[in-house]
Amino acid sequence: MAIPDTVTATDGRVRCGWCGTDPLYVAYHDSEWGVPLHDDRRLFEMLVLEGAQAGLSWLTVLRKREAYRAAFDGFDPEAVARYDARRKRRLLANAGIIRNRQKIDSAIGNARAFLEVCEEFGSFDAYVWRFVGGRARRNAWTSLRQVPPSTPEAEVMSRDLKKRGFRFVGPTICYAHMQATGMVNDHLVSCFRYPAAGRRRRP
Repeated sequence: MAIPDTVTATDGRVRCGWCGTDPLYVAYHDSEWGVPLHDDRRLFEMLVLEGAQAGLSWLTVLRKREAYRAAFDGFDPEAVARYDARRKRRLLANAGIIRNRQKIDSAIGNARAFLEVCEEFGSFDAYVWRFVGGRARRNAWTSLRQVPPSTPEAEVMSRDLKKRGFRFVGPTICYAHMQATGMVNDHLVSCFRYPAAGRRRRP
């Protein structure tokens, strides 16, 4: 069944059709997706969750988000980088998260690579926003079919992350990261969030 371009909820607001009517998904669409994010811990959280999503729906990951926060020390990259074999076994036994060995290994390895990036650039925020020139890109899509799965900027980001030892960071995942953290505003122009998304400035 094709996803409609937009949905209109009982509150009368028009939203991007991909969020449907699930309250959790709607809240994510309304308050997070497309809002510029400059907090390193939350940027790390989104990297881990987007890697975990590979092959699954984003709603599945959102429903497990609180369990992930508890399992991964609130997404503190310094804590995650220290996880050993015993901690990995605990994660693999945790039914609240996606128990995929490769994804868990990548989260730990990515935490170590994340810290190296922070040491080199001062913060992950300073590093990752370079791929859009430090400013949110504002698109003007009228249909979900127009939204690309990736872009040249996401491909460059993917190559650079892989070179630095990150895993589960293909171009599609990188573009999803850009969308989720507000590096690009991909709300449809008819969505009520379109005018406001992308306006939050760096603190």
